[in-house]
Amino acid sequence: MEDLKDEDDAAYNTNATAFNGSMDRHEIIQYYSEWAYQYEEDLAPGRYDGPMMTAETCAQYFKKKDRQNVRILDVAAGTGLVGELLAKKGFSDIHALDPSEGMLELAKRKQVYKTFLNEYLTEDKLPVPDSGYVVIAMREEYLYNVPEYKDRLEPLMAKLEAQGKWVNVERRVVPNYAFKKNGLIFIYKVL
Repeated sequence: MEDLKDEDDAAYNTNATAFNGSMDRHEIIQYYSEWAYQYEEDLAPGRYDGPMMTAETCAQYFKKKDRQNVRILDVAAGTGLVGELLAKKGFSDIHALDPSEGMLELAKRKQVYKTFLNEYLTEDKLPVPDSGYVVIAMREEYLYNVPEYKDRLEPLMAKLEAQGKWVNVERRVVPNYAFKKNGLIFIYKVL
C-alpha cells in the first residue's frame, strides 16, 4: 500500500510542478510536451476522474439522439482523455484546445477531435463559433494556489460573459475530481 501512496504522491507532484508558479508559459508548454507520454499513467482513473466527470456532465445536458450535433471545445484537452469519453457517449463535434504540441499529438491519435487549436484560451479570442459549448473542468484548488488562475480565471470568465461573448450554463464543485480533491466543472455557451 505504501508503494501505491508513493506513486500517487509522485504523480500529484509531477502534475503540481506545472502550476507552482516557477515556470513561464513557454516552460509550462515544454513541461507538458515532455510529460505527455507518461501523463495518462500518472493521471489514471482513480487518481484523476475529471475526464469521466466532464463527459458525464455533458451527457446529462443532451439527449443521446442530439449529441452528434453539439459542438464542444475541450479546453486544455491534453492527451484527449475527455474527448475519447465524450465520443463514447455519442458526441462527435468535439474540438481540442491545448497549448502543448506534445499533448495534442497524442490527442490526435484518439481520432475523436475535428480540430486542434494549439494555443491558450484568451480573452481576446474565443475560438468557438456562435452557439458552441465550452466545457472547463479543473481542480478547485487551482483557483487558490495557481498564480495564472488565482483571482484571474473566474474574473476573466465573468468579463467574457459581461461582454456578451458567452453565458454560464453551470458551475459545479465535484468531489474526488483528482487525488481525492474537489474539482470544478464550468459549462459556457458561446453567444
